[in-house]
Amino acid sequence: MTSARGYLDTASAEPLHPAARETLIAALERGYADPRRLHGAGRDARLLLDNARAVVAECLGVHADEVGFTASGTDAVHRGLLGLVRARSGDGVVHGAVEHSSVLHAVTWQPSPAHASIAVDATGRVDLDAMAAAARQPGVAVVALQAANQEVGTVQPVDALDLPDDVPLFVDAAASVGRLPLPARWTALAASAHKWGGPGGVGVLVVRRSARWTTPFPGDDGIDHLGGESAVPAALAAAAALQAVLSERDETAGRQHRQVERIRACAGSLPDTEVVGDPVDRLPHLVTFSVLYASGDELVAGLDRRGFGVASGSACTASTLEPSHVLAAMGALTHGNVRVSLRRDTTDDEVEAFCAALVDVVTDIRAGIGLTTPRRSPSPPLRSSDEQRRGDPG
Repeated sequence: MTSARGYLDTASAEPLHPAARETLIAALERGYADPRRLHGAGRDARLLLDNARAVVAECLGVHADEVGFTASGTDAVHRGLLGLVRARSGDGVVHGAVEHSSVLHAVTWQPSPAHASIAVDATGRVDLDAMAAAARQPGVAVVALQAANQEVGTVQPVDALDLPDDVPLFVDAAASVGRLPLPARWTALAASAHKWGGPGGVGVLVVRRSARWTTPFPGDDGIDHLGGESAVPAALAAAAALQAVLSERDETAGRQHRQVERIRACAGSLPDTEVVGDPVDRLPHLVTFSVLYASGDELVAGLDRRGFGVASGSACTASTLEPSHVLAAMGALTHGNVRVSLRRDTTDDEVEAFCAALVDVVTDIRAGIGLTTPRRSPSPPLRSSDEQRRGDPG
């Protein structure tokens, strides 16, 4: 995967996993037909789609008939959340202030939106007591709480949330599927295949058998009761990628945790730089920091010139470089924001090169406005696995 070297924006999209690529190419020969048709080619495509559903269900620990494929992760969020709302008498939604924009847009899209946004602490973790209290108010139909934050990596304590038995819980798990175990308690869950190395254009919606859920969109002629649709080869490739990354998850997460610690230390050593998110209970591959006296687009452009692709602004609206609603809700610095998210095959050498480039870019930008940027204390470089085993000096 040399073409992806220096790409550090996997929170937006992970490069296609080799298992997904191989499966996709093979499935294109068989999965071209409409799986709703009764002719031979249609039945063949349906068999592949059912296989994809069964694999995803096994990976997520659910029943195959609880899994549906959609056109994107955003589509899965909209269908999952609004379908729970539509099946109930009320229309109120309680959600965390740092939810992905797809959740926020779904809430405000309703004809008479009624919602409560629950504050988070400085790490981005939601106030569980406030959320539980809001869920008990009249008219509340659904509570939405993400599994982990897509911008700062903080894991939400979903299973510790105390909700009334009759209030369903919607979980956006796009940032965490394939990287962390899922929470146990939820009613409907959404994910996005390109976050774990599957092809783009494949969302996953999981709705418990016991849930009251109704398709929220008119004229929905999807492949199953969950509505939505995805190309059969892409769905099968997404399932293959998920199966592969789960088999590698512990090893990958351990390496990425160590690499992210190195980046956190490097960024934290720069004066007037704020590293955000929970330092421990977080996604293994992601780190976000904000640099004073430097704009996000300057930092992205400077790092890109040095061969590193990173993100800035809100994870939902990065094309406009709008200030992050997540950082604002946390009370963190929104100016000069950089989000780094590692590939599954990011090397220690890449991390070291990125750290050096980051110091150079920040120094150059600040020097342009007459500021100097001394580092507080140099951080030791990462040691390779072989060096750690031998006990060689790092």
